[in-house]
Amino acid sequence: MVVGHGMVGARFAEEVRRRDPDGRLVHLVVLGAEPRPAYNRVLLSTVLGGGLSARALEMHPPGWAARNRVEVRTGVAVTRIDRAARVVHCSDGAVERYDELVLATGSRAWLPPLDGLPDENVVAFRDLDDYERILSLARPGARFAVLGGGLLGCEAARGLAGRGVRVTVVHPKSHLMERQLDPAAGEVLAATMTRLGIDVRLGFTAAAWEPGAGLRGTDGQLVAADALVVAAGVRAETGLAADAGIAVDRGVLVDERLATSDGRVHAIGDCAQHPGTPAGLVQPGWEQAAVLADLVTGADPAARYAGTRAVTRLKARDVDLAVVGDPAVLSDEGAEVLRFADPRGGRYATLALHGDRVVGGAMIGLPEAAASMIQFYDTGQPAPSDRLGLLFGRALPGAPETADPGRLPASAVVCRCNTVTKGALVAAWRDGHTDVAALGRATRAGTGCGSCGDAVRDICAWLAGSDPPIGALRTDRTALTPVPEEGAA
Repeated sequence: MVVGHGMVGARFAEEVRRRDPDGRLVHLVVLGAEPRPAYNRVLLSTVLGGGLSARALEMHPPGWAARNRVEVRTGVAVTRIDRAARVVHCSDGAVERYDELVLATGSRAWLPPLDGLPDENVVAFRDLDDYERILSLARPGARFAVLGGGLLGCEAARGLAGRGVRVTVVHPKSHLMERQLDPAAGEVLAATMTRLGIDVRLGFTAAAWEPGAGLRGTDGQLVAADALVVAAGVRAETGLAADAGIAVDRGVLVDERLATSDGRVHAIGDCAQHPGTPAGLVQPGWEQAAVLADLVTGADPAARYAGTRAVTRLKARDVDLAVVGDPAVLSDEGAEVLRFADPRGGRYATLALHGDRVVGGAMIGLPEAAASMIQFYDTGQPAPSDRLGLLFGRALPGAPETADPGRLPASAVVCRCNTVTKGALVAAWRDGHTDVAALGRATRAGTGCGSCGDAVRDICAWLAGSDPPIGALRTDRTALTPVPEEGAA
Protein backbone atom coordinates (compact mmCIF):
# COMPACT_ATOMS: atom_id res chain seq x y z
CA MET A 1 0.00 0.00 0.00
CA VAL A 2 1.49 3.32 -1.13
CA VAL A 3 0.19 6.53 0.43
CA GLY A 4 0.88 9.31 -2.05
CA HIS A 5 0.65 9.37 -5.84
CA GLY A 6 3.15 12.13 -6.45
CA MET A 7 6.47 11.84 -8.22
CA VAL A 8 8.04 9.46 -5.72
CA GLY A 9 4.98 7.29 -5.05
CA ALA A 10 4.43 6.84 -8.78
CA ARG A 11 8.10 6.13 -9.32
CA PHE A 12 8.07 3.47 -6.61
CA ALA A 13 5.15 1.74 -8.36
CA GLU A 14 7.11 1.85 -11.61
CA GLU A 15 10.23 0.42 -9.97
CA VAL A 16 8.25 -2.42 -8.39
CA ARG A 17 6.72 -3.37 -11.72
CA ARG A 18 10.12 -3.29 -13.41
CA ARG A 19 11.16 -6.03 -10.98
CA ASP A 20 7.78 -7.79 -10.80
CA PRO A 21 6.12 -7.13 -14.18
CA ASP A 22 3.38 -9.73 -13.78
CA GLY A 23 2.44 -8.73 -10.25
CA ARG A 24 3.08 -12.24 -8.93
CA LEU A 25 5.13 -11.04 -5.97
CA VAL A 26 3.54 -7.73 -5.00
CA HIS A 27 -0.09 -6.62 -5.18
CA LEU A 28 0.27 -2.86 -5.42
CA VAL A 29 -2.29 -0.23 -4.37
CA VAL A 30 -1.50 3.49 -4.65
CA LEU A 31 -3.69 6.13 -2.96
CA GLY A 32 -3.35 9.76 -4.07
CA ALA A 33 -5.06 12.73 -2.45
CA GLU A 34 -4.85 14.83 -5.62
CA PRO A 35 -7.58 14.13 -8.20
CA ARG A 36 -5.00 13.92 -11.00
CA PRO A 37 -2.63 11.19 -12.13
CA ALA A 38 0.99 11.63 -11.01
CA TYR A 39 2.85 14.49 -12.67
CA ASN A 40 6.33 16.01 -12.54
CA ARG A 41 5.95 18.97 -10.22
CA VAL A 42 9.66 19.82 -10.55
CA LEU A 43 8.93 21.22 -14.01
CA LEU A 44 6.04 23.46 -12.88
CA SER A 45 8.23 26.56 -13.24
CA THR A 46 8.89 25.60 -16.87
CA VAL A 47 5.14 25.26 -17.44
CA LEU A 48 4.61 28.62 -15.73
CA GLY A 49 7.09 30.21 -18.13
CA GLY A 50 5.33 28.69 -21.15
CA GLY A 51 8.10 26.22 -21.99
CA LEU A 52 5.90 23.11 -21.50
CA SER A 53 2.22 22.29 -21.43
CA ALA A 54 0.69 20.99 -18.21
CA ARG A 55 -0.18 17.78 -20.08
CA ALA A 56 3.53 17.18 -20.72
CA LEU A 57 4.11 16.76 -16.98
CA GLU A 58 2.18 13.49 -16.71
CA MET A 59 4.53 10.76 -15.52
CA HIS A 60 2.73 7.83 -17.13
CA PRO A 61 0.73 7.54 -20.35
CA PRO A 62 -3.02 6.87 -20.10
CA GLY A 63 -3.75 3.29 -19.14
CA TRP A 64 -0.29 2.63 -17.68
CA ALA A 65 -1.62 1.56 -14.27
CA ALA A 66 -4.14 -0.93 -15.67
CA ARG A 67 -1.63 -2.42 -18.10
CA ASN A 68 0.88 -2.84 -15.28
CA ARG A 69 -1.54 -4.22 -12.70
CA VAL A 70 -1.27 -1.27 -10.36
CA GLU A 71 -4.43 -0.20 -8.55
CA VAL A 72 -4.34 3.60 -8.45
CA ARG A 73 -7.08 5.54 -6.65
CA THR A 74 -6.84 9.31 -7.09
CA GLY A 75 -8.75 11.82 -4.99
CA VAL A 76 -8.49 9.55 -1.96
CA ALA A 77 -6.61 10.74 1.10
CA VAL A 78 -5.52 8.51 3.96
CA THR A 79 -6.87 9.91 7.22
CA ARG A 80 -5.48 7.41 9.74
CA ILE A 81 -3.06 4.51 10.04
CA ASP A 82 -3.97 1.67 12.39
CA ARG A 83 -0.66 -0.13 12.85
CA ALA A 84 -2.06 -2.81 15.18
CA ALA A 85 -4.69 -3.91 12.66
CA ARG A 86 -2.42 -3.05 9.71
CA VAL A 87 -5.05 -0.99 7.90
CA VAL A 88 -5.41 2.56 6.66
CA HIS A 89 -8.63 4.57 6.86
CA CYS A 90 -9.45 6.59 3.76
CA SER A 91 -11.35 9.81 3.09
CA ASP A 92 -13.93 7.90 1.01
CA GLY A 93 -14.76 5.66 3.97
CA ALA A 94 -12.77 2.66 2.77
CA VAL A 95 -10.54 0.69 5.13
CA GLU A 96 -7.61 -0.91 3.31
CA ARG A 97 -5.37 -3.67 4.65
CA TYR A 98 -1.63 -3.67 4.09
CA ASP A 99 1.30 -6.01 4.60
CA GLU A 100 3.86 -3.30 3.86
CA LEU A 101 3.00 0.41 3.94
CA VAL A 102 4.99 3.03 2.03
CA LEU A 103 4.57 6.68 2.96
CA ALA A 104 5.29 8.94 -0.02
CA THR A 105 3.30 11.91 1.25
CA GLY A 106 5.86 14.51 0.19
CA SER A 107 5.82 18.00 1.64
CA ARG A 108 3.54 21.01 1.76
CA ALA A 109 4.22 24.67 1.14
CA TRP A 110 4.86 26.72 4.25
CA LEU A 111 2.87 29.96 4.53
CA PRO A 112 4.47 32.50 6.88
CA PRO A 113 2.22 34.13 9.51
CA LEU A 114 1.53 37.38 7.65
CA ASP A 115 -1.28 39.75 8.46
CA GLY A 116 -3.83 39.82 5.65
CA LEU A 117 -3.77 36.08 4.90
CA PRO A 118 -5.55 34.17 3.55
CA ASP A 119 -6.46 36.18 0.46
CA GLU A 120 -7.64 35.16 -3.00
CA ASN A 121 -4.67 36.91 -4.61
CA VAL A 122 -2.09 35.06 -2.50
CA VAL A 123 -1.02 31.61 -3.66
CA ALA A 124 1.72 29.14 -2.85
CA PHE A 125 3.60 27.48 -5.71
CA ARG A 126 3.53 23.76 -5.08
CA ASP A 127 1.13 21.91 -7.38
CA LEU A 128 -0.93 22.19 -10.58
CA ASP A 129 -3.83 23.81 -8.76
CA ASP A 130 -1.43 26.55 -7.64
CA TYR A 131 -0.15 26.93 -11.21
CA GLU A 132 -3.70 27.36 -12.53
CA ARG A 133 -4.47 29.99 -9.89
CA ILE A 134 -1.28 31.89 -10.65
CA LEU A 135 -2.03 31.79 -14.36
CA SER A 136 -5.50 33.22 -13.76
CA LEU A 137 -3.91 36.16 -11.91
CA ALA A 138 -1.15 36.79 -14.46
CA ARG A 139 -3.08 39.28 -16.53
CA PRO A 140 -1.21 41.71 -18.83
CA GLY A 141 0.19 44.55 -16.76
CA ALA A 142 -0.23 42.68 -13.48
CA ARG A 143 2.35 43.18 -10.71
CA PHE A 144 3.52 40.12 -8.79
CA ALA A 145 5.60 39.85 -5.64
CA VAL A 146 7.38 36.55 -5.02
CA LEU A 147 8.08 35.93 -1.36
CA GLY A 148 11.26 33.85 -1.13
CA GLY A 149 14.54 34.01 -3.00
CA GLY A 150 15.44 30.35 -2.78
CA LEU A 151 15.52 27.90 -5.66
CA LEU A 152 11.74 27.72 -6.15
CA GLY A 153 11.23 31.47 -5.71
CA CYS A 154 13.81 32.27 -8.38
CA GLU A 155 12.26 29.74 -10.74
CA ALA A 156 8.75 31.12 -10.13
CA ALA A 157 9.93 34.70 -10.68
CA ARG A 158 11.60 33.81 -13.99
CA GLY A 159 8.50 31.91 -15.11
CA LEU A 160 6.26 34.86 -14.31
CA ALA A 161 8.59 37.28 -16.07
CA GLY A 162 8.32 35.02 -19.11
CA ARG A 163 4.56 35.63 -19.00
CA GLY A 164 5.16 39.36 -19.36
CA VAL A 165 4.14 40.42 -15.87
CA ARG A 166 6.14 42.70 -13.60
CA VAL A 167 7.87 40.73 -10.86
CA THR A 168 9.60 41.64 -7.61
CA VAL A 169 11.41 38.98 -5.57
CA VAL A 170 11.60 39.77 -1.87
CA HIS A 171 13.96 37.79 0.33
CA PRO A 172 14.81 38.24 4.02
CA LYS A 173 18.43 37.11 3.64
CA SER A 174 21.37 39.11 2.35
CA HIS A 175 21.71 37.06 -0.86
CA LEU A 176 19.65 34.73 -3.02
CA MET A 177 19.65 30.95 -2.61
CA GLU A 178 21.74 31.14 0.56
CA ARG A 179 21.27 27.40 1.20
CA GLN A 180 23.19 26.60 -2.00
CA LEU A 181 25.26 29.69 -2.83
CA ASP A 182 27.92 31.79 -1.14
CA PRO A 183 27.35 35.58 -1.04
CA ALA A 184 29.41 36.28 -4.18
CA ALA A 185 27.45 33.75 -6.22
CA GLY A 186 24.19 35.13 -4.83
CA GLU A 187 25.25 38.60 -6.00
CA VAL A 188 25.85 37.36 -9.54
CA LEU A 189 22.50 35.55 -9.57
CA ALA A 190 20.72 38.72 -8.41
CA ALA A 191 22.43 40.74 -11.16
CA THR A 192 21.37 38.14 -13.73
CA MET A 193 17.75 38.22 -12.52
CA THR A 194 17.79 42.02 -12.66
CA ARG A 195 18.98 41.97 -16.28
CA LEU A 196 16.02 39.73 -17.05
CA GLY A 197 13.67 42.42 -15.79
CA ILE A 198 13.08 41.04 -12.29
CA ASP A 199 13.33 43.44 -9.35
CA VAL A 200 15.24 41.87 -6.44
CA ARG A 201 14.79 43.19 -2.88
CA LEU A 202 17.13 41.61 -0.34
CA GLY A 203 16.99 41.95 3.43
CA PHE A 204 13.22 42.42 3.20
CA THR A 205 11.23 40.85 6.03
CA ALA A 206 7.55 40.68 5.18
CA ALA A 207 5.01 41.70 7.81
CA ALA A 208 1.65 41.94 6.05
CA TRP A 209 -0.19 41.49 2.79
CA GLU A 210 -2.35 44.49 2.00
CA PRO A 211 -4.92 43.61 -0.69
CA GLY A 212 -4.97 46.20 -3.42
CA ALA A 213 -1.64 47.64 -2.31
CA GLY A 214 1.04 44.98 -1.96
CA LEU A 215 3.47 43.46 0.50
CA ARG A 216 4.44 45.51 3.54
CA GLY A 217 7.80 44.99 5.23
CA THR A 218 8.57 45.18 8.93
CA ASP A 219 10.37 48.48 8.24
CA GLY A 220 7.22 49.95 6.67
CA GLN A 221 8.45 49.63 3.08
CA LEU A 222 5.75 48.62 0.57
CA VAL A 223 6.35 46.45 -2.48
CA ALA A 224 3.47 47.31 -4.80
CA ALA A 225 1.79 44.15 -6.09
CA ASP A 226 -1.57 42.87 -7.27
CA ALA A 227 -0.76 39.25 -6.37
CA LEU A 228 1.67 37.39 -4.13
CA VAL A 229 3.33 34.04 -4.84
CA VAL A 230 4.70 32.43 -1.68
CA ALA A 231 7.83 30.30 -2.11
CA ALA A 232 9.06 30.45 1.47
CA GLY A 233 9.94 26.78 1.89
CA VAL A 234 8.20 23.48 2.55
CA ARG A 235 7.49 21.23 5.49
CA ALA A 236 7.52 17.43 5.30
CA GLU A 237 4.10 15.80 5.60
CA THR A 238 4.60 13.86 8.84
CA GLY A 239 1.15 14.11 10.40
CA LEU A 240 -0.06 10.62 9.47
CA ALA A 241 3.09 9.02 10.81
CA ALA A 242 3.18 11.07 14.00
CA ASP A 243 -0.49 10.36 14.75
CA ALA A 244 0.24 6.65 14.35
CA GLY A 245 3.10 6.80 16.86
CA ILE A 246 5.89 6.52 14.28
CA ALA A 247 9.09 8.44 15.07
CA VAL A 248 9.36 11.79 13.29
CA ASP A 249 11.62 14.81 13.47
CA ARG A 250 11.73 17.26 10.55
CA GLY A 251 10.60 14.26 8.51
CA VAL A 252 9.65 10.64 9.09
CA LEU A 253 12.84 9.02 10.41
CA VAL A 254 14.10 6.14 8.25
CA ASP A 255 17.11 3.84 8.23
CA GLU A 256 19.19 2.51 5.33
CA ARG A 257 16.34 0.11 4.44
CA LEU A 258 13.93 3.09 4.32
CA ALA A 259 12.11 1.55 7.31
CA THR A 260 10.56 3.72 9.98
CA SER A 261 10.40 2.87 13.68
CA ASP A 262 7.71 0.38 12.59
CA GLY A 263 9.44 -2.19 10.39
CA ARG A 264 6.34 -2.67 8.23
CA VAL A 265 6.06 1.03 7.45
CA HIS A 266 8.52 2.76 5.10
CA ALA A 267 8.96 6.36 3.99
CA ILE A 268 10.53 7.75 0.82
CA GLY A 269 10.87 11.14 -0.80
CA ASP A 270 10.34 14.55 0.77
CA CYS A 271 8.47 13.15 3.78
CA ALA A 272 11.44 10.94 4.76
CA GLN A 273 14.41 12.05 6.86
CA HIS A 274 17.62 10.11 6.27
CA PRO A 275 21.12 11.21 7.36
CA GLY A 276 23.13 12.73 4.54
CA THR A 277 20.18 13.26 2.21
CA PRO A 278 19.56 16.75 0.76
CA ALA A 279 15.99 17.98 1.16
CA GLY A 280 13.76 19.23 -1.62
CA LEU A 281 15.39 17.37 -4.54
CA VAL A 282 13.79 14.66 -6.65
CA GLN A 283 16.88 12.50 -7.09
CA PRO A 284 17.00 11.19 -3.48
CA GLY A 285 13.35 10.16 -3.65
CA TRP A 286 13.83 8.24 -6.87
CA GLU A 287 16.96 6.53 -5.59
CA GLN A 288 15.06 5.58 -2.44
CA ALA A 289 12.19 4.22 -4.58
CA ALA A 290 14.61 1.92 -6.42
CA VAL A 291 16.18 0.61 -3.19
CA LEU A 292 12.81 -0.05 -1.58
CA ALA A 293 11.54 -1.78 -4.72
CA ASP A 294 14.58 -4.07 -4.57
CA LEU A 295 13.70 -4.95 -0.99
CA VAL A 296 9.95 -5.48 -1.23
CA THR A 297 10.22 -7.62 -4.38
CA GLY A 298 13.26 -9.52 -3.14
CA ALA A 299 15.17 -8.53 -6.28
CA ASP A 300 18.09 -7.47 -4.08
CA PRO A 301 17.64 -8.21 -0.38
CA ALA A 302 21.00 -6.57 0.32
CA ALA A 303 19.97 -3.22 -1.19
CA ARG A 304 20.59 -0.27 1.11
CA TYR A 305 20.15 3.48 0.73
CA ALA A 306 23.35 5.30 1.69
CA GLY A 307 22.36 8.88 0.82
CA THR A 308 22.54 11.05 -2.28
CA ARG A 309 25.27 13.42 -3.42
CA ALA A 310 23.71 16.86 -3.76
CA VAL A 311 23.57 18.43 -7.22
CA THR A 312 21.18 21.35 -7.72
CA ARG A 313 20.18 22.93 -11.03
CA LEU A 314 18.13 26.11 -11.37
CA LYS A 315 15.43 25.47 -13.99
CA ALA A 316 14.91 28.96 -15.37
CA ARG A 317 15.22 30.16 -18.95
CA ASP A 318 18.41 32.20 -19.61
CA VAL A 319 19.85 31.36 -16.18
CA ASP A 320 22.41 28.55 -16.19
CA LEU A 321 23.21 27.65 -12.58
CA ALA A 322 24.57 24.43 -11.12
CA VAL A 323 25.65 23.66 -7.55
CA VAL A 324 27.36 20.57 -6.16
CA GLY A 325 27.91 19.72 -2.52
CA ASP A 326 27.33 21.92 0.49
CA PRO A 327 28.46 25.58 0.31
CA ALA A 328 29.86 25.16 3.83
CA VAL A 329 32.80 23.23 2.35
CA LEU A 330 34.02 26.51 0.84
CA SER A 331 35.05 27.57 4.34
CA ASP A 332 36.43 24.20 5.46
CA GLU A 333 39.89 24.38 6.96
CA GLY A 334 42.32 22.82 4.51
CA ALA A 335 40.00 23.16 1.50
CA GLU A 336 41.52 24.57 -1.68
CA VAL A 337 39.05 27.14 -3.01
CA LEU A 338 39.04 28.61 -6.52
CA ARG A 339 36.86 31.60 -7.44
CA PHE A 340 36.02 33.75 -10.42
CA ALA A 341 33.34 36.45 -10.44
CA ASP A 342 31.99 38.56 -13.32
CA PRO A 343 28.70 40.05 -12.05
CA ARG A 344 28.27 42.30 -15.09
CA GLY A 345 28.69 39.36 -17.46
CA GLY A 346 26.52 37.08 -15.33
CA ARG A 347 29.34 34.58 -14.80
CA TYR A 348 30.60 33.06 -11.59
CA ALA A 349 32.60 29.99 -10.67
CA THR A 350 33.78 28.61 -7.37
CA LEU A 351 35.20 25.19 -6.58
CA ALA A 352 36.30 23.57 -3.35
CA LEU A 353 38.78 20.70 -3.44
CA HIS A 354 40.13 18.37 -0.80
CA GLY A 355 43.38 17.11 -2.22
CA ASP A 356 42.55 16.75 -5.88
CA ARG A 357 38.86 15.86 -5.39
CA VAL A 358 36.03 18.29 -6.11
CA VAL A 359 33.84 18.38 -2.99
CA GLY A 360 31.71 21.44 -3.69
CA GLY A 361 31.17 24.34 -6.00
CA ALA A 362 28.82 26.55 -7.97
CA MET A 363 28.75 27.74 -11.57
CA ILE A 364 26.63 30.50 -13.10
CA GLY A 365 26.69 31.30 -16.82
CA LEU A 366 29.45 28.75 -17.52
CA PRO A 367 27.69 25.62 -18.82
CA GLU A 368 30.83 23.77 -19.97
CA ALA A 369 32.57 24.38 -16.67
CA ALA A 370 29.40 23.30 -14.82
CA ALA A 371 29.30 20.04 -16.76
CA SER A 372 32.96 19.36 -15.93
CA MET A 373 32.41 20.23 -12.28
CA ILE A 374 29.49 17.80 -12.01
CA GLN A 375 31.46 15.01 -13.71
CA PHE A 376 34.45 15.44 -11.39
CA TYR A 377 32.13 15.58 -8.38
CA ASP A 378 30.15 12.52 -9.48
CA THR A 379 33.08 10.31 -10.39
CA GLY A 380 35.57 11.39 -7.76
CA GLN A 381 38.17 11.54 -10.53
CA PRO A 382 41.29 13.52 -9.52
CA ALA A 383 41.17 17.08 -10.77
CA PRO A 384 43.92 18.24 -13.14
CA SER A 385 46.79 20.31 -11.86
CA ASP A 386 45.81 23.15 -14.25
CA ARG A 387 43.38 24.77 -11.84
CA LEU A 388 42.54 27.62 -14.25
CA GLY A 389 41.48 25.10 -16.88
CA LEU A 390 39.44 23.26 -14.25
CA LEU A 391 37.68 26.46 -13.21
CA PHE A 392 36.65 27.37 -16.75
CA GLY A 393 35.95 23.90 -18.08
CA ARG A 394 38.69 23.87 -20.71
CA ALA A 395 39.59 20.55 -22.29
CA LEU A 396 42.45 19.13 -20.24
CA PRO A 397 44.47 15.94 -20.49
CA GLY A 398 42.64 13.30 -18.49
CA ALA A 399 39.63 15.54 -17.76
CA PRO A 400 36.06 14.41 -18.44
CA GLU A 401 35.00 15.74 -21.83
CA THR A 402 31.65 17.48 -21.67
CA ALA A 403 31.26 19.82 -24.63
CA ASP A 404 31.63 17.22 -27.42
CA PRO A 405 29.12 14.36 -27.03
CA GLY A 406 31.39 12.12 -29.09
CA ARG A 407 34.24 12.48 -26.61
CA LEU A 408 32.10 12.18 -23.47
CA PRO A 409 33.03 8.90 -21.76
CA ALA A 410 30.42 6.14 -21.74
CA SER A 411 30.38 6.19 -17.94
CA ALA A 412 29.49 9.90 -17.75
CA VAL A 413 26.16 10.45 -15.98
CA VAL A 414 23.99 12.58 -18.27
CA CYS A 415 20.74 12.51 -16.27
CA ARG A 416 21.45 12.59 -12.54
CA CYS A 417 17.83 12.25 -11.49
CA ASN A 418 17.68 8.81 -13.09
CA THR A 419 21.40 7.90 -13.14
CA VAL A 420 21.39 7.56 -16.93
CA THR A 421 24.84 7.41 -18.52
CA LYS A 422 25.87 8.28 -22.03
CA GLY A 423 26.46 4.58 -22.59
CA ALA A 424 22.84 3.83 -21.64
CA LEU A 425 21.64 6.39 -24.18
CA VAL A 426 23.83 4.85 -26.89
CA ALA A 427 22.49 1.39 -26.05
CA ALA A 428 18.89 2.59 -26.19
CA TRP A 429 19.56 4.28 -29.53
CA ARG A 430 20.95 1.07 -30.97
CA ASP A 431 17.84 -0.71 -29.71
CA GLY A 432 15.70 1.54 -31.90
CA HIS A 433 14.89 4.51 -29.64
CA THR A 434 16.13 7.10 -32.11
CA ASP A 435 14.72 10.44 -30.98
CA VAL A 436 14.76 12.43 -27.75
CA ALA A 437 11.27 11.37 -26.67
CA ALA A 438 11.99 7.70 -27.34
CA LEU A 439 15.30 7.88 -25.47
CA GLY A 440 13.45 9.40 -22.53
CA ARG A 441 10.88 6.62 -22.51
CA ALA A 442 13.54 3.92 -22.72
CA THR A 443 16.01 5.31 -20.18
CA ARG A 444 14.02 8.02 -18.29
CA ALA A 445 16.65 10.60 -19.26
CA GLY A 446 15.12 14.07 -19.10
CA THR A 447 12.05 12.96 -17.14
CA GLY A 448 13.24 14.32 -13.79
CA CYS A 449 14.18 17.95 -13.21
CA GLY A 450 14.69 18.55 -16.95
CA SER A 451 18.13 20.16 -16.60
CA CYS A 452 19.79 17.48 -18.73
CA GLY A 453 17.53 18.21 -21.72
CA ASP A 454 20.19 20.00 -23.77
CA ALA A 455 22.74 17.24 -23.13
CA VAL A 456 20.28 14.52 -24.20
CA ARG A 457 19.42 16.47 -27.35
CA ASP A 458 23.12 16.94 -28.15
CA ILE A 459 23.81 13.23 -27.73
CA CYS A 460 20.77 12.41 -29.86
CA ALA A 461 22.01 14.71 -32.61
CA TRP A 462 25.51 13.23 -32.38
CA LEU A 463 24.10 9.72 -32.64
CA ALA A 464 21.97 10.68 -35.63
CA GLY A 465 25.07 11.97 -37.39
CA SER A 466 27.54 9.27 -36.43
CA ASP A 467 25.74 6.13 -35.13
CA PRO A 468 28.83 4.71 -33.39
CA PRO A 469 29.83 1.13 -34.23
CA ILE A 470 28.10 -1.54 -32.20
CA GLY A 471 31.37 -2.79 -30.77
CA ALA A 472 32.13 0.60 -29.22
CA LEU A 473 30.11 -0.36 -26.14
CA ARG A 474 29.37 -3.75 -24.71
CA THR A 475 26.08 -3.25 -22.90
CA ASP A 476 23.64 -5.06 -20.69
CA ARG A 477 20.53 -3.97 -22.57
CA THR A 478 18.15 -4.93 -19.81
CA ALA A 479 19.70 -2.71 -17.18
CA LEU A 480 20.92 -0.21 -19.77
CA THR A 481 24.21 0.02 -17.89
CA PRO A 482 27.30 0.40 -20.10
CA VAL A 483 30.23 -1.96 -19.71
CA PRO A 484 33.20 -0.40 -21.54
CA GLU A 485 35.57 -2.60 -23.47
CA GLU A 486 38.92 -3.14 -21.83
CA GLY A 487 41.00 -0.04 -22.35
CA ALA A 488 38.01 2.07 -23.45
CA ALA A 489 37.48 5.53 -22.02
